Amino acid sequence: MSEVQSQLSKGQVLGMAVVAGISVSNIYFAQPILHQIAESFRVPESKMGIMVGLGQVGYGAGLLTLVPLGDKVDRKKLILTLLGTLFFVLIAIGLVSNYYFIFLFSLLLGLTAVAAQVILPMAAELSGNEKGKNVGIIFTGILVGILMARVFSGYISEWSSWKMVYYLSAGFTVFSLAFVYFKLPSVKPTFKESYFKLISSSFYQLKRFPQLRFMALLGGIAFAVFCSFWTTLTFLLVEKPYNYSSDTIGLFGMLGIAGALVAPLIGKASDKGDSRYTQLIASVILLAGSVVIFLFPSYLISIILAVIFIDVGVQSIQVTNVALIYRLDEKANSRINTIYMTSYFVGGALGTFIGLKCWELGGWHYVGIQLVVFSLVVLLMNLMNVFKQKKINQTKS
Repeated sequence: MSEVQSQLSKGQVLGMAVVAGISVSNIYFAQPILHQIAESFRVPESKMGIMVGLGQVGYGAGLLTLVPLGDKVDRKKLILTLLGTLFFVLIAIGLVSNYYFIFLFSLLLGLTAVAAQVILPMAAELSGNEKGKNVGIIFTGILVGILMARVFSGYISEWSSWKMVYYLSAGFTVFSLAFVYFKLPSVKPTFKESYFKLISSSFYQLKRFPQLRFMALLGGIAFAVFCSFWTTLTFLLVEKPYNYSSDTIGLFGMLGIAGALVAPLIGKASDKGDSRYTQLIASVILLAGSVVIFLFPSYLISIILAVIFIDVGVQSIQVTNVALIYRLDEKANSRINTIYMTSYFVGGALGTFIGLKCWELGGWHYVGIQLVVFSLVVLLMNLMNVFKQKKINQTKS
């Protein structure tokens, strides 16, 4: 076992997964409780849905401007700073009385929740030849955090209030701060140039690696499907024939955890074989989920199957992409991660906004069409990638 590989224990990897999940979960709490938040501020649900998109925009901005600092400053100190700021933002959300401030703090929430994306490259750098396995575990923590956020917020808001969701999360953030401070090592930075050159270098990675360009686009479109589906699903489930409450809607997130639990297996497999066929199978599963919910939105079994298929498809695509990008250049992990994850969450934000507009214009029928079209694009991209590699192999032989 190499010296680099032995730098992280199993306990540290699991703890990093939990902290990453807690951090990223904050931008998804609002999805199953949008109608409650909208009622408290007396605005339409579709308007309040903007806070979900703003959280993702803030996350994308944090990825672009803050995550690259992981190559320039001590990652441990950066994580502690982000988590400390996140704590105050969460408290502020619970205290505001004007929905314009909710929009502002949703943006700041996303900006500071990028601590999860500083943890990922940190783990990759310290994992040696177990990179795919450990990244898969931490990415599972992120995915479970995203999905459990809906369960948690739906349940708490139903039995207490939506503000209590954010107060409790502030408490979890304190525990995250303690773990990072006492359990994680400091990591010396590798980039010595200015901040401007650091950001420029991040964009240079796009020019440098064609594989990164492909995976950034693929990941962004796949996550657009995921975010559009989960944001608008709330509106579908509060109407007839379902008429579900917030806690019941949140429970659908439990089904999606099946996809998250596949992530470590996918990450481990990516350490050993060709990822193109994994991506192709995942895109077929994603399309199947979109088609089912488009054709049969009035049947509960269709929603259950769509949740499972869409989550398994998206998670499989993302964890394979993440494991692959950390092999491109270990010294530029944070900058490469910045480009990929910025594309990923910008895609999610666009998916959220497009999904909301589709719901506003034509209800679930329009949303379903959008999901199918985006899923078809993901499938076609993966098919082209497989055929391209086959052609290269034939030329070589």
